[in-house]
Amino acid sequence: MTRNESNQVQTAFSTMGPTRAARVRSIVVGTTIVLCVAYAVFGSVHSRVEAKAELLRVAMNSAIPFVNVAHPKSGAAEEEIELPGNTQAFTDTPIYARTNGYVKHWYVDIGARVRQGQLLAEIETPELDLQLRQAKADLKNAEANLQIAGITATRWQNLLKTDSVSHQETDQAISGLHAKEALVDSNRANVDRLEQLQSYERIVAPVNGVITARNTDIGALIQADNTAPKEIFHLSAVQKLRIYIPVPEVYAPSVKTGDKVAVTLDAFPGQTFTGTLVRNANAIDAASRTLNVEVDLDNSSERLMPGAYAFVHFKVPATNGAVTIPSNALLFRSEGLRVGVVRNSHVALLPITVGQDYGDAVEVLAGLTARDAVIVNPSDSLADGAQVEVEGKAANGVRQ
Repeated sequence: MTRNESNQVQTAFSTMGPTRAARVRSIVVGTTIVLCVAYAVFGSVHSRVEAKAELLRVAMNSAIPFVNVAHPKSGAAEEEIELPGNTQAFTDTPIYARTNGYVKHWYVDIGARVRQGQLLAEIETPELDLQLRQAKADLKNAEANLQIAGITATRWQNLLKTDSVSHQETDQAISGLHAKEALVDSNRANVDRLEQLQSYERIVAPVNGVITARNTDIGALIQADNTAPKEIFHLSAVQKLRIYIPVPEVYAPSVKTGDKVAVTLDAFPGQTFTGTLVRNANAIDAASRTLNVEVDLDNSSERLMPGAYAFVHFKVPATNGAVTIPSNALLFRSEGLRVGVVRNSHVALLPITVGQDYGDAVEVLAGLTARDAVIVNPSDSLADGAQVEVEGKAANGVRQ
């Protein structure tokens, strides 16, 4: 109320009578009180309505779960798989004796690098030497008998021309000649056999390589036993090494003969050697479901040793049209493998086809695109069609 209005009211009251003025004053005061009370009640009700609306809004917002999303990565990079194996000498051979006797001398020990044909040890064979002398004497005796038999047969054939002897006697002389010839051949073969056994007194290296074991010493008895032979030396040709690797069946189509592969060893940290995939079994092992693959590794420097633990790194080409997603985005449901995707602030559970497993990520062959917003660490209770809110979508610019 302004000052003029107040003056007018006071003037009006002054012009009225006392009784009438008191009545009007009471009405004005009552009206003012009523208006004040009504304003207070209205303000209280309005604040309660606003509080209830705010509470409802907060409750509704709290009922909508927040989710983290990630976009699949398209154009998956070429995969590299690392498979273990053991290095083996390209030629790994035990050396046995082929004759009985005693070790007379050995010339090489473990770690010695030998050439093909190099003398490794000598065996003394006194019994064999005597047998050879006897066989040679038998051969000379047979040759002498053969000579006289030849002379006799010729003489009987000449006498037959003059009918001085019978045909029966001549045939017997010729038959005796043939028998003596066979006996000479038999004795000569026996001499050759014993001479061959005698040549085994000298144990020589069959190939170039390294002596990795010596299992004999001077004076040791050597028995050429075919059932349980005793290994004298072990020789490994280490200029080239083999590595056999069981490749899982899923990667078998990527194995190509002639491909270059990287080889690493724990004994040479930070160093990579280059090997060549030379052959494979062309058959999947039914027990292990793997393909046996051979990788050859040049070792002309002889830095690497056979028997070492090695890792072979194979390159596996990426699948066309595939994407990769984090492993923690997968949902294992009774109807199959699913992932949750946010579309228009609602969840869509999509079936997917999984390819390679990279550990912290998996390859998806079908069911997703790089534009999809995949829910990471989804709740087990996540339902298809549920309303969700993307965590920090304004900051991350996630499209729903």
